[in-house]
Amino acid sequence: MKLKNQIAKGLIFIFFAFLGVLQTQAQVTFKPGLRAGANFSHFTKGDYYYSNTVPNNVDYDTHTDFYIGFYGALKLSKYYTLQPEIEYSAQGSDYRSSNFGSVNFNVDYLSFKILNKFSFSDQFNIHLGPTLDFVVSKNFNTEADVDMAFVLGAGFNFTPNFGIEARVKKGIIPVFYSDDDYTDHTNVVFSLGATYTFDVK
Repeated sequence: MKLKNQIAKGLIFIFFAFLGVLQTQAQVTFKPGLRAGANFSHFTKGDYYYSNTVPNNVDYDTHTDFYIGFYGALKLSKYYTLQPEIEYSAQGSDYRSSNFGSVNFNVDYLSFKILNKFSFSDQFNIHLGPTLDFVVSKNFNTEADVDMAFVLGAGFNFTPNFGIEARVKKGIIPVFYSDDDYTDHTNVVFSLGATYTFDVK
């Protein structure tokens, strides 16, 4: 009788554990979506700004352009979503030099991101993660045709489908070398835009 009771208790435990697994799995959802908005980008100023040997006669001003992309929101829990993205991102910098004049540098990327999104409510979230960007168009000789960067951003959802977001992206691979200031420069991008998530049954 004691053995039967232990077996019964074990079966009840397994049953409720199985129900818990089913409930956890039921919370996992996948929804595709669209992102689009404006990019405000520039190249970093470089180490020469901190040197007394090279005159401070160069500026890398903000270049305004756009981005558009797709994402898949894999919601693994109430608070965490894994969000891969693919995006076309038009970037660059407006170059100003007392020696070489003014040039608008344009460089466009096809970006692949893996973002970690943390939701603190149904409306507000923060997200961060790495991105790998491949050059698809440019009007100058880039140092490399690929950039690796890190993204940090925040989003606010007005409805379950529509929201807005702001992000900062910082590249770590030099995109441009200037003969004017003798240093490498990397990408910095601030983006502001809207998102739309599709309902999937």
